[in-house]
Amino acid sequence: MQTKLTLRMEDELIHAAKSVAQKKGKSLSKMVADYFRILTKKENTDTMTELPPNVKSLYGALADSHVDESDYRKYIENKYL
Repeated sequence: MQTKLTLRMEDELIHAAKSVAQKKGKSLSKMVADYFRILTKKENTDTMTELPPNVKSLYGALADSHVDESDYRKYIENKYL
């Protein structure tokens, strides 16, 4: 069920938000609803943030390696010098 919601904001903010919504091909109502969904989802989850799938797939990939910051610095120096 959908219910009408009235929000009071500065005109400048409303115009800017409408412009963003138009560029994204969404209605302003849809953008606000999506934002509220994100807010309520964050409140209902643990303090651990949800990782994007591509990051999750890399999680723990270097667990058994002996790579440290000095190795990375050497790599960058060789690449750019």
